[in-house]
Amino acid sequence: MSIETTYPHIEKFGSEPARLERLPRIRVAQIAADYLAYGWSADEMCRQHSYLTHAEAHAAMAYYFDHQEEIEREIENECREADEAWLKSSGSPLRARGVK
Repeated sequence: MSIETTYPHIEKFGSEPARLERLPRIRVAQIAADYLAYGWSADEMCRQHSYLTHAEAHAAMAYYFDHQEEIEREIENECREADEAWLKSSGSPLRARGVK
């Protein structure tokens, strides 16, 4: 018998990224990225992002710690996509100089 864990304030549908229930445009990976990049605590995340409640920040971090591989893979994919988009950008100073 399998028991599915639920996280208050977090919603996850199928293969879609985990998101805040109240603010579905905000993904758990975005919140976890602040932790990974800056070492921010849940309290600091709330100070930096006034729209975020303490309960949401803590729920997102709990989800992250229980699903680290999934969330870190999502962050890595997003970083790779951003790097590729930047390199393809016609507005890139390197492109303007003819560097491919």
